[in-house]
Amino acid sequence: MTDLRKDLTTSPDLQKHHKGTGALRQRIPVYEDLMPPCNHACPAGENIQAWLALVKQGKMEEAWRSLTENNPLPSVHGRVCYHPCEDSCNRLELDSTVSIHAVERYLGDLALEKGWRHKVVTATSGKRVLVIGAGPSGLSAAFHLCRLGHDVHVFEAGPVAGGMMHFGIPAYRLPRNVLDNEIRLIKDMGVHFSFNHKVSDVLKEMQTGQFDAVFIAIGAHISKKVDIPQREAGKILDAISFLKEVEEGSRPKLGRRVAIYGGGNTAMDAARTAKRLGYEPLIIYRRDREHMPAHDFEAEEALAEGIKINWLRTIKEINQSTFTVEEMEIDENGRPRPTGRFETLEADALILALGQDTDTSFLKSIPGLVFNNDGTLMVGPDMMSGYPGIFAGGDMVPDQRSVTIATGHGKKAARNIDAFLKRQDYQPTTKKPIVGFEDLHIWYNTEAPMREQGELSVQKRVENFSEIKAGLTTEQATYEAGRCLSCGNCFECDACYGSCPEDAIIKLGPGKKYKFNYDLCTGCAVCFEQCPCHAIEMVVEPTFTNI
Repeated sequence: MTDLRKDLTTSPDLQKHHKGTGALRQRIPVYEDLMPPCNHACPAGENIQAWLALVKQGKMEEAWRSLTENNPLPSVHGRVCYHPCEDSCNRLELDSTVSIHAVERYLGDLALEKGWRHKVVTATSGKRVLVIGAGPSGLSAAFHLCRLGHDVHVFEAGPVAGGMMHFGIPAYRLPRNVLDNEIRLIKDMGVHFSFNHKVSDVLKEMQTGQFDAVFIAIGAHISKKVDIPQREAGKILDAISFLKEVEEGSRPKLGRRVAIYGGGNTAMDAARTAKRLGYEPLIIYRRDREHMPAHDFEAEEALAEGIKINWLRTIKEINQSTFTVEEMEIDENGRPRPTGRFETLEADALILALGQDTDTSFLKSIPGLVFNNDGTLMVGPDMMSGYPGIFAGGDMVPDQRSVTIATGHGKKAARNIDAFLKRQDYQPTTKKPIVGFEDLHIWYNTEAPMREQGELSVQKRVENFSEIKAGLTTEQATYEAGRCLSCGNCFECDACYGSCPEDAIIKLGPGKKYKFNYDLCTGCAVCFEQCPCHAIEMVVEPTFTNI
C-alpha cells in the first residue's frame, strides 16, 4: 500500500484536485489487485485466477502457458494434487468450490492433444546445473532452470523419469501415458536425462561434469519398518515395493487375504491395488478415521470399493495367517492408547504402509550439511544447504510431502540457483493481502453449481487399472472457470463504471480496466461498495505540501 500511495502523490489528477478544491475528501478509491485465497494456498505458486480467467474467455493456449509458467505438469497435478486451493476457495461460502483441479487437468490434456510445446526464450547462460532425481521436484527444477537459460542435466537412479509419481501412484489415478507425455515436453525443451545413473559422490559428479550448482531431490523411497513378534509369519512386504512390482507388471503371490498396515494415502493405494489384482484386502490402522493421515476421500473411495478398514487396531503378533491385534482408543490429545482388549484377524500376507524415509547417507561426507534425526537435509529459505552451490528439495527436506509441494520446491530452488549463479540474491515478489469472503460485495446472481467429473462405477473400477475420473469437456471447463469470483482482481464487470454518480470512472478498453478521474470523484465510495470482487480500496487521501 505504501508504494500505491507514493504513486498517488505524483498523480496529476490528484495534484490538480488539491489546487482547485482544497482537499474536501477524506478517502479516495484506488484500483488494486489483491491476493486470491486459491493462489495463496497453491504449493506450486500458480496464478490460478489468471488462467481461470483466460479459460473463461476461451483463450485455452494462453491459459495453459500462464499455468505452466509455474507448474510444468498440469495434467499430472489435475489428477493427483489434493488441491488445497479448493479448500481455500471463497465460493465455498456460496455453494461449492470451483473445481480448479478439473480445469487444470483439462488444460494439460488439451495441450498434449494439440501438441503445444514449452518455449525457451532466455539466452543461454553458459552455466551447467546438475539435478539429482527425476521426481516432481527434480522435474520442476529442471524445467524452470532450462527456461532461465541454463544447461540442465538430470541424473536418475531408476530406469524412467517420474519418481514416486511413476512407481508409487497407481495407474487408476495417474495413467502412465499422461505422465510420460508431460515429461517428454520437458525433455523437448533441451533438458538432458541420464537414467540408471545413481549418484554416490555429489562433489565428484559436480567436478567431473563441470557443474556450477546442483539440486538434489531424491525422494523418499525407503519404507519404515516395525518390529512385530512372529512365530511363523506369512509373506510380508512393504507398500512401496508392492506398488513398484505391480507397476513393473508383476503380480506378487500373496494368498487370498491381504492385510495392509497403515492409514496413509499409500495404504489406501496399496489396498485398492490389491483389490484390482483379485485379493481380499483389509486395512489395519491404530487410529480412527478422524485422525488418519490419508485424505478422507481416499478412505471413502476405498470403502466404496468394498475394502474393510479395521480402525483403532494395532498388530501385536503374527502366527502364520492369524494376526493378534489390540484394540486402541483415542486419548484427549488425539493419540492412540492400548485398551488391553485383543482379537484375531485372518490374512495370508501383510503389506506394511507405515510411511517412507529418504536415504541421505551418501551426503554425510559433504562438509557443512546438517541433517535431522529422520535423515532429512536442512536447507535455508533459498533451498540451499550448508555447502555453497548444493540445493535440495522435495521429500528429502523437512516439509509436508506431496507432489505439488515438491513441485513448488523445484521452482523455488531454480530461482535461487539462478540468482546464485548470477551472484545475486533472489527477491520474491511481496505478497499482497488475501481477500476473504467477507471482503466481497456480491450483488449478482451466483447460482451455479459445480460440474462434477464423471467416473467409473464401483463395479467397473475394481476390474482393472483404468482411470476412474473422467476429464471435462471444453464447455464444462469454460463453465467451471466462469464460476470463479475473481477475488481481489478486477474482471471488468462495469459495476464501478455504472454506479458512479459523478461519472468519475473512465473505461480504458477491453483488458485495460479503468482509471479514476479525481477531478470529478467525491470519495463517496459507491464504486467500492459495488465492486463484487474487492478490486477497489478506499485509502486516505494523500496530503500535499509545496504545491
